[in-house]
Amino acid sequence: MKAVSMANRAAALLMLIFFSACAPPPAVSTQVASPAEPAAALEQSPAGAVTAPGFEGKAWADIVAEARGQTVNFYMWGGSDTTNTWVTEYAAAELKKQYGINLNMVPVTDIVDTVNKVLGEKQAGRDANGSVDLIWINGENFRTMRQADLLYGPWAQVLPNSIYVSSDDPSVAYDFGTAVDGYESPYGKAQFVMVYDSAKAPVPPASIAELLAWAKANPGKFTYAAPPDFTGSVFVRHVCYSATGGYEQFLGEFDPELFSEKFPDCWKTLNEVEPYLWREGKTYPENRTRMQDLFANGEVYFDMTYNPSEASSLIAQGKYPKSARTFVFKDGTIANTHYLAIPFNSSNKAGALVVANFMLSPEAQYSKAQPANWGDMTALDPALLPSEWQTRFAELDLGEATLSSEVLAAHRLPELQADWLVSIEEAWEANVLHGQ
Repeated sequence: MKAVSMANRAAALLMLIFFSACAPPPAVSTQVASPAEPAAALEQSPAGAVTAPGFEGKAWADIVAEARGQTVNFYMWGGSDTTNTWVTEYAAAELKKQYGINLNMVPVTDIVDTVNKVLGEKQAGRDANGSVDLIWINGENFRTMRQADLLYGPWAQVLPNSIYVSSDDPSVAYDFGTAVDGYESPYGKAQFVMVYDSAKAPVPPASIAELLAWAKANPGKFTYAAPPDFTGSVFVRHVCYSATGGYEQFLGEFDPELFSEKFPDCWKTLNEVEPYLWREGKTYPENRTRMQDLFANGEVYFDMTYNPSEASSLIAQGKYPKSARTFVFKDGTIANTHYLAIPFNSSNKAGALVVANFMLSPEAQYSKAQPANWGDMTALDPALLPSEWQTRFAELDLGEATLSSEVLAAHRLPELQADWLVSIEEAWEANVLHGQ
């Protein structure tokens, strides 16, 4: 058996699938220039009273007042020191200063564990005073929580800073094919890019086929993290898009017959390259952090990430070689939006709403977009911003390893619906990890 631990994930998924089936459907610099307007001036309440459940008839100012003094337990993937520092230093400090809110970041290895925590509380009848107030989430985890009626909402439409988000953007309105419907607020955007060491691989492959050919010609210098790690999972989807004749045929609801017909070609492709991977494919890196270490140490010449600015950020921190660069495949790379959601039994819903609104502010989004801080792509539509913020975002230096927004936009591919992702990850484990 190839050496990568899947037992904990498998157990978590089994619990999640069982209960979902039973549920009803339904250090790092953090300094930024002072904003041209105070944050409060950017937070004028929408016309009329708030309509979020439990706050009907109140004004936004009432929610802000109620939130003061609350501690918001923010559960999020904790695998990036850069991201963690931005949350614990910049965001937490600003929320304390501006709103008197204590932001308690709770790092987790896999957000499915947090989903299961909320699920367990629901099964135990804990419908109030829950332990989780806010979750960084998207994809199958969001869909599962909606199906199991684990989320509070709708609420995203009442955030004053939601005026800076394009309501016409399908990549915001649909989370991996699931309608958001106000049950989560956008936090940032992502697009898969490949990272390469230009000193060791001067000409990056133009396609998946060329990349896999390179791996065969350079044994041991390429690998990918084992799904369900999110970067390993998305890399596998790119291989499957290539091996099965394109993603367009899979954009609808999950089709088991089509999956069984098409995806064996993907497993065949991955099994053919496996002996040429790092450690001859006998083991896979278990997560994104391990992949970063392998690339930083020069053990492999390629890395991969959902954050187009991450390589620039890691160069600035001295963790990646100055020769690191990024590229996208000529046929495109997968892009998505990530969000913040509030569990149905959150103890501090007012505080969670204010935190989500702050995270959507031009001030916070601009800080988060800086590679030295995080390098996350903004969830805001620049055209909807005040002119001074449009200028700031336009002039933001994203670093020499970061592709232009024009290049990224021209190579953006959609995510599949969540059922496809789960099936791909499970089939990869069966046919590639344990298949040969």
